[in-house]
Amino acid sequence: MAKAYLIGAGPGDPGLITVKGQRLMQECEVVIYDYLASKTFLALCRPDAEIIYVGKKGGDHTLPQDQINDLIVAKVREGKNVARLKGGDPYIFGRGAEEAEELLEAGLEFEVVPGVTSAVAGAAYAGIPLTHRKYASSVSLITGHEDPTKPDSAHNWPALATAASTLCFYMGVKNLPYISAKLIENGMRADMPAALVRWGTTSEHQSWVSTIGEIPAMAEREGVKAPSMLVVGEVVQLHDTLNWFEKLPLHGKGVVVTRAREQASGLKDTLEGLGAACYEFPTITIVPLEDYAPVRAAIDRLQDYDWAIFTSVNGVRHFWNQLELVGKDARAFGAMQIAAIGPATAEALLERGIRPDFIPPKYVAESVVEGLLERGIAGKRVLIPRARVAREVLPEELAKVAAQVDVLPVYETQLTQEDGAEIIDLLEKGRLHYLTFSSSSTVENFFALVPADTLRPYVGQGLKICCIGPVTAGTLKDYGFTPDIMPEDYTIPALVEALVKG
Repeated sequence: MAKAYLIGAGPGDPGLITVKGQRLMQECEVVIYDYLASKTFLALCRPDAEIIYVGKKGGDHTLPQDQINDLIVAKVREGKNVARLKGGDPYIFGRGAEEAEELLEAGLEFEVVPGVTSAVAGAAYAGIPLTHRKYASSVSLITGHEDPTKPDSAHNWPALATAASTLCFYMGVKNLPYISAKLIENGMRADMPAALVRWGTTSEHQSWVSTIGEIPAMAEREGVKAPSMLVVGEVVQLHDTLNWFEKLPLHGKGVVVTRAREQASGLKDTLEGLGAACYEFPTITIVPLEDYAPVRAAIDRLQDYDWAIFTSVNGVRHFWNQLELVGKDARAFGAMQIAAIGPATAEALLERGIRPDFIPPKYVAESVVEGLLERGIAGKRVLIPRARVAREVLPEELAKVAAQVDVLPVYETQLTQEDGAEIIDLLEKGRLHYLTFSSSSTVENFFALVPADTLRPYVGQGLKICCIGPVTAGTLKDYGFTPDIMPEDYTIPALVEALVKG
């Protein structure tokens, strides 16, 4: 029987969704989500899922709650499992209970999957434990949306002002002067520590510390906007000591990741783990070939080759797909020698039962050829499974030493249909600090989408260009740019390390 799942997505960091919530996102036929639920979660959805946005941002108005309720009911009645994804926790100021009541009234089934609420997570990322043996033994979660013109407040202000609880006001920025005044008026001392946490746990996370008496003026002075959480209590004293998130080396730095979407997640996850705000701009897409007959033919005559040289993880992956389709495995290589260009390619081969005979110390064609010559490749038969379009330096250099080289396309790269407008908008807003390029093709395709003249005014004015190695740097030079950052080892981990060093 179809069912609705009211899923708490957590406060913004995609890693804080529960395992159960993630599994249901992958299974449900319909996903209905809010603005505050990170769009990163949409990548979890099954390919045929119907994805419906019902949140709001600025002038982009949400559906009224009653229409959201009707939508959930209608989709479940169609016999579809519905993931209702909500920021934070469904029941903590999330109106999840209203949605559950509507489903019950309609005779439909539902489950609630709790999420990490923003008060707990945002404060923790800001170094504020909501309870502490020395400072507070209880917590009050309070809406900051209450209309200050109402004759009777729903809040017991004397109790809130005089209790030893930590007070967490959700969405309290708009009413901050009112909240401050009511607490002081009802007995709280004006120098009680208070903090604001904006976009808690996300790459845009910021926090400010003051006192309950001074925090309205501070918020106005600093231009603090929603969505922000107000935390009031003695525990705020621990902010500077325990504030781990804002001390990450790339916190607040915007980084553009231009790798193919299939490859970007590892780099993106690493950078985000260091605090960066990552913007995926996959300038290339890895796609299979239309005809794999030549690849299967090469597999049938693998015994004719002395060497196989894999230049990328994609080459390994797509070659192995065909190897397995014809019922073969690593044993098909027999006594051949195998070279892997780079540690990631070597790891992909190891996962498939092949320990490479040669991994060059530097991952450019010229260095590869030098190492292969030392291993007697001159005059040998060589197979290079790779992209349809790639640099010809390696096969050309091997041909000079009488190696018989067969270049075997096993996949191709295509320019994505991404629009450069988002990157241009981020540049104009000063949100980007690093632009990363991991190959020549990412450079070429980036500038096909973002004109070089558009980028030029920002380089050196807060924006640095990072590239993986000299070949990519050479392609950048064709567009009139010199990289600001380039690692000594031409690998993604080395690129990240160099970027952190700045």
